[in-house]
Amino acid sequence: MLIFICLRRNNMSEKQEKAGLRKELGLFHSVSIVSGIMIGSGIFYVSTYVLSRAGLSAGFSILAWVVAGFMSLMAALCYAELGTSMPQAGGTYNYISKAYGPGIGFSMGITDFFISQSGSISALAVGFSTYFSILVPLTEWQIKAMAIGIIIMLSLINMSGVKKGGNVQGIFMIAKLVPIAIIIVCGLMMGSMNNPMEIVPGEGLNPMSAFALSIVAALWAYDGWSSVYIVAEELKNPQKDLPKAVTIGVLGVTLVYVLFNFALLKILPIDQIVATEAPGTMAAEALFGKPGAVLVTIGALIAIFGSCNGCILAYPREYYAMARDKRFFDVFAKVHPKTGTPVNAQIATMIVSSVLILFGTFEQLTALVAFCAWIYYTLGVSSVYVFRKRNPQMERPYKVWGYPVLPAVTILLSLVVLVTTLWEDPMNSVIGVVIPIAGYILYHAYFKKKEQAEN
Repeated sequence: MLIFICLRRNNMSEKQEKAGLRKELGLFHSVSIVSGIMIGSGIFYVSTYVLSRAGLSAGFSILAWVVAGFMSLMAALCYAELGTSMPQAGGTYNYISKAYGPGIGFSMGITDFFISQSGSISALAVGFSTYFSILVPLTEWQIKAMAIGIIIMLSLINMSGVKKGGNVQGIFMIAKLVPIAIIIVCGLMMGSMNNPMEIVPGEGLNPMSAFALSIVAALWAYDGWSSVYIVAEELKNPQKDLPKAVTIGVLGVTLVYVLFNFALLKILPIDQIVATEAPGTMAAEALFGKPGAVLVTIGALIAIFGSCNGCILAYPREYYAMARDKRFFDVFAKVHPKTGTPVNAQIATMIVSSVLILFGTFEQLTALVAFCAWIYYTLGVSSVYVFRKRNPQMERPYKVWGYPVLPAVTILLSLVVLVTTLWEDPMNSVIGVVIPIAGYILYHAYFKKKEQAEN
């Protein structure tokens, strides 16, 4: 809170208030943001957690990856209708605020600020440092210190301009695919492991519970598809590029994830996969020896670095949008007159993400982030119905395919996963419910009065 009080006292100059976000991102940048954020530490870390939560069932874990990708694609297509109709910064915050009121939008923003989005950045930075420690041994505190350094460095790069951040994202998106492709191709061709592929959970597990928990773990690896909507205001042609970007990005990533996990199961026995934090590196070592392990470790570092950069590029735009609407601290609405970036929102995100690194494990952060994110993704998808009924004349350059069935299926699957997770993993899930409720109360206790007074 002290951070906010200090920032709030800094008045924006007239020039800064008039500065706006710049439209500098094209289709390549958009696909890079979607794919680059999605393909991060998840592909290298989360395979272990998905397989473990599936009760060591290979077929069940692969099905979880497919369903999680299907859910992400359906939600992304629903968002394409919203994003092309309302191409402003903020993404989900923007849609649910207009559909359900500013209190709901604020509760999402505060949850993203303190948990979902900042937690994603923290988890990615820790994942980078942990993989780096395979090459150069690091202590626990050295891993945390390096993670904080990564966040600071990438934040400074993105403060210098959105196009620079977007170009960095494009470079890393291409570079990270090389080692992943090597494992997929060589693993499927050279792997000789015959892990059973029955689509049933491990012995003694409730099928619904095991499936839901496996999907939640996989959903964190898919998280990032919505980030391009946060920067929609900075796209040159959002009406055409948004639907293309999410379709190409999500379908491509789903294919990569499923093939990568098939390859792991062809190379390694299940008990070895769940016993390591770096199954990709272990698989490469099994195929090519130590040089292969080093190559894939470097590939993992590139992937995680690019994903972390994409998050740091996109997420502060949500807090900028909230502040611009007078629903967050005014100073977050500041756009730097030279770089055209929401610099104060970027600084605050950098600080909160760095602090979160000091608390919680990678698995705890990812589970909490995925649960919180899908609460609001579900609300975002449901807002398609709200706007179709409330604003039938709204210009819709893109209409979601399969309406009204596809949004309904997305919502139903999301609710099943969320409710089951709340029942089976109450410790993380309750936090993911309490913070949004607290945010809703805070809005009505303070920010609503402030918004009404200023309007």
